Amino acid sequence: MNGLHLLADLHDCRCPASWLLDAPALEAFCVNACCRHGLTVVGRLFHAFCDATGAAAGVTGTVVLAESHLAIHTWPELGSVTLDVYVCNFSGDNSARAEALFAEVVGSFAPTRLERQAVARGSLATA
Repeated sequence: MNGLHLLADLHDCRCPASWLLDAPALEAFCVNACCRHGLTVVGRLFHAFCDATGAAAGVTGTVVLAESHLAIHTWPELGSVTLDVYVCNFSGDNSARAEALFAEVVGSFAPTRLERQAVARGSLATA
């Protein structure tokens, strides 16, 4: 259970608007970013939403990692993104990998305002 959970709300993102709408491109970026940072992808699911007229309306996606997960949700009408990166430290300290992945994903959206939280999850009991 021991791990680092990073959460963020990204506001007023300055990325291209298509970045908030293109599920296949966002999926490829997230999967590749996880791999670049030494994390093990074991699954993925990304879904593009459409509004009542059929126009693209945002993306929700998850990359399942052997170490835990990355979850992302885009809100194009607000220019916002919610991001969740959690890595377990069972076989070694993956905190630096989580921080690097988190920084890369946040940087790709170029938010003008960022609300960030870091939560230390679980602990290994010493007996």
